[in-house]
Amino acid sequence: MLSASTRAAARSDGRTVGLWLPLAVLLSVSPTVRLSAQGLFSQFSYDNLKPSALQVDLGPVGGNNIRGTLTGGLRLDYGFIAPHLRVLLGLSYYKADFSSAARARFEQRLRSVVIDPSADDTIRLGRITWSDVTGDLDLQYVLQGRAVTTYLGIGLGAHVRHGSGPAINGTFVQDALNSVTAGLNGTIGTEVGAKRWRFTLEARGVLSSGVSTASLRSGVMYRWAGTRDKGRGTGK
Repeated sequence: MLSASTRAAARSDGRTVGLWLPLAVLLSVSPTVRLSAQGLFSQFSYDNLKPSALQVDLGPVGGNNIRGTLTGGLRLDYGFIAPHLRVLLGLSYYKADFSSAARARFEQRLRSVVIDPSADDTIRLGRITWSDVTGDLDLQYVLQGRAVTTYLGIGLGAHVRHGSGPAINGTFVQDALNSVTAGLNGTIGTEVGAKRWRFTLEARGVLSSGVSTASLRSGVMYRWAGTRDKGRGTGK
């Protein structure tokens, strides 16, 4: 039989091994992780970032606080920052009416802050429109075939909004609707065409304060000479 001191030493050695084993595994794996991260970041390059195509699009847009309307935009393809990963700069605009439900909620909020001892005042805002000018920066993962290109993207946008209406122009209500806010957008789309001119179809969703929207846009893209090979996402 083992003595008490022998058993204690064995338990101590077991705890020591248990403590050092995870550390040894971590040290053996960390060089591989570092090499993988270095390999990933080494694919990113600013060398291919330059204007390469211009897109014009138009389509219906709807949101949680507005009625459906049309939106139009310009997109500038700024080249590939990594294989299959391209950068796009965008500018878009729409002007839409407040939905009846949104206008009713807005009137109710105003009623709650108005001092009305007799409780017989009414608030009627009438027609209210909301315009939105948006600047976008998108990153899109591109898969390109011979004549059809598909992409999936995510991006950030800055929204400049302006409210107007016969009953609110020049009032604090209009000031409350005028705002500058940020938004998060996602896109999925396709381009058809193997040469300079391409037909585009894109679905875009935007999450932002005040109003979130979804749109379906179609348009045309013109790709400048000498940029078609780089459009394949090789980064070369």
